[in-house]
Amino acid sequence: MAMVCLTDFEEYAKEHLSKATWDYYAAGADECCTRDDNLLAYKRIRLRPRILRDVSVSDTRTTVQGTEISFPVGIAPTAFHCLAWHEGETATARATEALNICYITSTYSTCSVEEIVAAAPNGYRWFQLYVYRDRKLSEQLVHRVEGLGYKALVLTVDVPYTGKRRNDIRNQFKLPPHLKVKNFEGVFQETTVPEEYGIPANTLDPSISWKDVYWLQSITRLPVIIKGILTKEDAELAVEHGVQGIIVSNHGGRQLDGGPASIDALADIVDTVQGRIEVYVDGGIRTGSDVLKALALGARCVFIGRPAVWGLAYKGEEGVREVLQILNDEFRLSMALSGCRNVAEINRNLIQFSKL
Repeated sequence: MAMVCLTDFEEYAKEHLSKATWDYYAAGADECCTRDDNLLAYKRIRLRPRILRDVSVSDTRTTVQGTEISFPVGIAPTAFHCLAWHEGETATARATEALNICYITSTYSTCSVEEIVAAAPNGYRWFQLYVYRDRKLSEQLVHRVEGLGYKALVLTVDVPYTGKRRNDIRNQFKLPPHLKVKNFEGVFQETTVPEEYGIPANTLDPSISWKDVYWLQSITRLPVIIKGILTKEDAELAVEHGVQGIIVSNHGGRQLDGGPASIDALADIVDTVQGRIEVYVDGGIRTGSDVLKALALGARCVFIGRPAVWGLAYKGEEGVREVLQILNDEFRLSMALSGCRNVAEINRNLIQFSKL
C-alpha cells in the first residue's frame, strides 16, 4: 500500500502494534480533550494565499539555535522507540541525520545516548531532560550528553507529576522485560517501589521551580530550552531567566487535560517574547500546511512526536524518513500554493484571524 499522508502511518501502527503499546503512544490525559484539540485547532486556522508570486524555485531551509536544518520540522522527545521497532532510537537518529533535521532525544530512550550518537555520528541532536529528586541523576546525564556533542538541553517543565492516562492504568502498562530505560541502566538498585514508565515511581521532583533553571545553567555550557510553556506570563519568566528557547507544548495532551491546544497558545507567547529567544511548538502537526500555519504564527520550527513513532512501526529508519519526507513535500507545496518562496516570507499575514 502506498503511504500518502501521515494518517496512513497512524492506521498501519494501530493495526500492527500491540494494544498496550498503541494505547501508550496514543494516550492523552483524562478525557483526552487537549490531545484531540491539538489536532482540531489546526483545522480552525485558515490561510490567506497570495497568488502570482513566481514560486518556480522554493527553499525550505531554516536555522535553529544557529544551526541550519533542511526544513523546519524536528523530532520531539518521545519515549521507548524500541516498543515500535527493534532498533528504536538508533533508527530515528539515522533518519534525522539523513534528512538533516533536529532530533530531541528523550531521557526515556530504550537506547542509550551513546548508542544513539554511534548510530548517527553527524546528526544534530538536543537532549530532553527531567529534574529528579536526586539532582546527581540529572547532573550526570547533562555531563554525558555534553561530552557526546549534543547541542542543547531541553528541560521538560510540565511533569511535576505524571498525568492520568486511563488506558495505561487499565492496561497496567509496563516496559517488557527485554527493554530498559537505557540511560539509567544500573542506576536504580532492586527496589520494592512500584515502577512508573520504566523507572521507580516518585523519581521526578515535584518541587522543581524557576531556581532549577538557574541550577541547570550553572552546571552546563549548553543552551537551555524550556519545553511545556503555554502562557505569556511563563514565556516572559523564561526570557528573564536567560533560557535560549521555548517549546510551546502541552505534552501531546498527556499531562493537564483542559489546557489550550499548543497552536492556540503560540501567538500570545510569540508576541510576548518579541524575538528575544526562539519559540518552537509541538502537538497536533499532521500535514505540511500545519507546519506552514505554525510558522505563520511565529514558530521557528515545529516538532512531531507520535508520527515519528508511527513511521518506526511501519518500517524503522525508512519509515521515519518517509514520514519526514511527506511532511517536507507537503510543506513545500503549501508554501508555494500560499505564495511563499522561502521560510523568511512566511508571516502572520498568511493567517485569517476572523475565523479563529
